[in-house]
Amino acid sequence: MKRIDDCRLYGILDMGYVAPANLLRMAADMVEGGVDIVQLRAKGFIPDDVRWFAEQVHPITSAAKVPLVINDYPEVASGVGAEGAHVGQHDVGVERARELAGYRTMIGKSTHSLAQAVAAAQEDTDYIGFGPIFATPTKPDYAPIGLDDIRAVHETVKKPVFCIGGINLENLGAVIQAGARRVVIVSGILKSEDVVEYCKKVKAMLA
Repeated sequence: MKRIDDCRLYGILDMGYVAPANLLRMAADMVEGGVDIVQLRAKGFIPDDVRWFAEQVHPITSAAKVPLVINDYPEVASGVGAEGAHVGQHDVGVERARELAGYRTMIGKSTHSLAQAVAAAQEDTDYIGFGPIFATPTKPDYAPIGLDDIRAVHETVKKPVFCIGGINLENLGAVIQAGARRVVIVSGILKSEDVVEYCKKVKAMLA
């Protein structure tokens, strides 16, 4: 299984973009394209539904040695043997998430400012998400934080930092130039006409 330190491209299977009938095909295309870590995000679904989705996706990611992360429901991560769980600023704390997910499970946390990133790094997190860098429909309540703090967060936080929020192939170069080493891409991947080729192009830029 890939180590978080070796992961550069973080993809999200967001059920707001992916119909349940297309979930497995999308997961397979993402890992074929070189996504290093896959998160299952199923806002609006009950935990039993999320567990069922995860049970279908996990064999695909596991066969490719790609960690599967469950968003919002660390207890589901434990139940399906997923490699990670991810929490937001208003979810259960990192310590509680680790108790629910299992001590071997990696825990990530979303942060929306340099101060939050520093605070999250002082918790028992394995990685942090930092953004939204640009405006994004998946986080409409959060103002974009822009590129200015990307270099500072990498200099300050000594854990893997994944920049997130409105990042796509068109603006990825600017994000990398601002100091990013790892990124999360959601709609750019999920709405592309050729998911495999899109992911390969992103990986080439990150390399």
